[in-house]
Amino acid sequence: MATRHLTPEGIMQLGIGFWGSKTLLSAIELGLFTELAKGPLDAKALTKRLKLHPRSAKDFFDALVALGMLRRAGTRYANTPETGLFLDRHKPSYVGGMLEMANARLYRFWGSLTEALQTGKPQNEVKTGEDFFGTLYQDRQRLEGFLKAMTGLSVGAARVIAKQFPWRQYRSFMDIGCAQGGVAVEIALGQKHLTGGGMDLPVVRSVFEAYARAKGVDTRLRFHPGDFFKDPLPKTDVLIMGHILHDWTLDEKLMLLRKAYDALPSGGALIVHEAIIDDARKQNAFGLLMSLNMLIETHGGFDFTGADCKSWMKEAGFKRTRVEALAGPDSMVVGIK
Repeated sequence: MATRHLTPEGIMQLGIGFWGSKTLLSAIELGLFTELAKGPLDAKALTKRLKLHPRSAKDFFDALVALGMLRRAGTRYANTPETGLFLDRHKPSYVGGMLEMANARLYRFWGSLTEALQTGKPQNEVKTGEDFFGTLYQDRQRLEGFLKAMTGLSVGAARVIAKQFPWRQYRSFMDIGCAQGGVAVEIALGQKHLTGGGMDLPVVRSVFEAYARAKGVDTRLRFHPGDFFKDPLPKTDVLIMGHILHDWTLDEKLMLLRKAYDALPSGGALIVHEAIIDDARKQNAFGLLMSLNMLIETHGGFDFTGADCKSWMKEAGFKRTRVEALAGPDSMVVGIK
């Protein structure tokens, strides 16, 4: 009798969820939200501005209304408060860089998830003989887009870390694999007494320094060039690894944690922030899906629970560990030497 109350609605919505996802990603690609940041437009004007074919333009706009990404008053479309703040490319709060990368790369690679699950092999550029990171770091435009995407992925968590972590106990920090510098900048903005910086490959220096300069914290942040696999990590009070460990195998994760332990003074701290999977592995769907993304993107990377990371930290020598929630699906695992 209970089956009379069951419906397939949730199954169907999830199964065709890519319809809505691609509609949003295409809107970002077209610059729709940036265009509407200038002011509301009717369908005819918006179609012209975006150079769309008229056949389904109105369906496209109205679908975004139904998805909660646009508002419509009468015949005029406008951004919602959220899309106006976070998807206008001209605002410093723009988080669309990660979504641009999802549209340009990840969307098509996830079409091969079944193959990845059956073979355990990545499904990205590696399949055609291209080294994604090698090619990326040789193409200035693509590199800057990728580094900006990493800021969009991390900035929410970074702002919480800047306020929540007990920074008054420390004087210096270094973000390992710093990309554009999104995390380092947010910490510097929130904690005026700190000096710090970021470590990444030498080609990233100019991007990092330009971002820090634009945010007015360049006098307290320095760029440390290096390869965190080949080179020792810089000596500092606090080391940060954000969205770094999940790229690598377990042995590589442990190696990086040991290097962090060696670089820190007694009482120093390591902050690992990721979309940490809940210990029961039932709630943080984003963290679990990110781990599947590591299957798509890497040879051996995977995401992990807070309990996993705490055990690895203790194996590396850290004497105290804790897990703290940050923003959205992200948490940080803190290890004290």
